Amino acid sequence: MGGDYVTESVAGCLAALRPAVERDWTKLRAAGLEWNCHETAVHIADDLIAYAANLAGRAQDAYVPFELKLDEGTDNAGLLHVIETTGALLAAAVRTAPREARAFHPYPFRSANREGFAAMGIAEVVLHTRDLAGGLGLAYEPPSALAEFVLTRLFPHVQPGPDHWRTLLWATGRGELPGRTPLTEWRWNNNLVLSADRLTLQGITPAAARDLVAGGDGGFEWIDGGPFDGTREASGFLLKAYEGGVHRPEFGVFALVRREDGRAIGGIGFHGAPDEEGRAEIGYDLVEGGRGNGYATEALRALSQWALARDDVRTLFATVERDNLPSQAVVTRAGFRKVSEVEEGLAYELRD
Repeated sequence: MGGDYVTESVAGCLAALRPAVERDWTKLRAAGLEWNCHETAVHIADDLIAYAANLAGRAQDAYVPFELKLDEGTDNAGLLHVIETTGALLAAAVRTAPREARAFHPYPFRSANREGFAAMGIAEVVLHTRDLAGGLGLAYEPPSALAEFVLTRLFPHVQPGPDHWRTLLWATGRGELPGRTPLTEWRWNNNLVLSADRLTLQGITPAAARDLVAGGDGGFEWIDGGPFDGTREASGFLLKAYEGGVHRPEFGVFALVRREDGRAIGGIGFHGAPDEEGRAEIGYDLVEGGRGNGYATEALRALSQWALARDDVRTLFATVERDNLPSQAVVTRAGFRKVSEVEEGLAYELRD
């Protein structure tokens, strides 16, 4: 889930920068940065080891408290060896971390999983290698697959373009794209995870949605019979919104994952961002083997509580088929009340 891409990104960094190891990197500024080239290279290594440490150590509230420090007199070749080594450590941490492992990262939701840490490491490597190459007068462009990996994990709010690398450069304020306003500020976006008593609601990324639409598992371990058709259909809507540049990941789709065994049992999510009146529609489904245990009610309560605590949500609603008595019981137990009958079935509503 990204370890090989971490290794590939670091190998590309080393290949691009080795021709300039004899130059004085402290005297040359990295392209577009306030740092010189030496400081930028140290920053790459520092991020790689910090991400590896947080993921391996399952840090929860802050970075693992240590700092990378080079030995006095370390030359540029030695610095590249440090990048190579810290990259290997991150790749190993990604490959060996359990699928459910999450660790601290401050933005935007205080945690990331193994794919998130891989993507963040790759982003630091390819973007700052580009900055270094620009300062050193070297040619560099990473494989398109690396940029796509980063975009579909960390930039779900950015409309994809025909050139993944140019899109990533634009998304990080490093380039221009036709028809798009240049960015002066940017942030990446790890997936949102919400907690319930027996479940976690794990935000589905565009990469996971694409896999689910194609018939895959989206990177989740499902109970028998999963994922259900509704989750695949909802993932299709997510993917369409992403490709159209209107996806808001916090109002996307979530996989319902049991804490006891880390297996996915269904999906829940929004049909889109709230409208101007603060109304948002929720839908959900469960694999047959997960039904009858109160999971849907628990998930709906957790997602509703999170949504109604926001300033931009005033009302949640759900539409249930007339003959779907179990689902009607779910929305009622979660606090929704029936407000009308519509062509699709019964309309339920929950207000803040």
